[in-house]
Amino acid sequence: MKFRDLTSEEIEVRVQSVAKGDKGIILLLYKDARVDQNILDESITPKYWQKEYYEAKGILFCKVGINVGALTGGYDTWVWKADCGSESNIEAQKGEASDAFKRACFNWGIGRELYTAPFIYVPSEKCNISNGKCFDKFMVERIKVVNKHIVGLSIINLSLNTDNPRDKRCFAWKKEVIENG
Repeated sequence: MKFRDLTSEEIEVRVQSVAKGDKGIILLLYKDARVDQNILDESITPKYWQKEYYEAKGILFCKVGINVGALTGGYDTWVWKADCGSESNIEAQKGEASDAFKRACFNWGIGRELYTAPFIYVPSEKCNISNGKCFDKFMVERIKVVNKHIVGLSIINLSLNTDNPRDKRCFAWKKEVIENG
């Protein structure tokens, strides 16, 4: 079972941390649970996938099942992949359930390319840092994925006060390809 790569519109960007001395910020790429649901729905239709939650040793898990047998014209054969989640700072239970579902979908390969993202550092002149915090809004402008690996990425800072899209670009990266002789 192969799922398509995420598009730039499906990837969220958030500030992971502010560098010491307010010299810049480190960004993190992520997806939300609606992206996983949409990809499952469009790839195999809602009829052939389902999710279930369960608890083990006080930890919430989600398992995502796909009826691989029905998809290939055979008998009902469900294959399940599961993972646990962690609480959100805002809505603990909802965040934990959403995180468990997203991680189970990573196990199916949905969005797995996010684990290959480069280190994303934005210098202070490309963002607004105040008192060790940055509340700017960022967006993936473009992404290129080859064989589930990110090979090109650009991010814009929507909070910068400029009309020129190029001036909003705060991060651009392209993987250097080294060919063997």
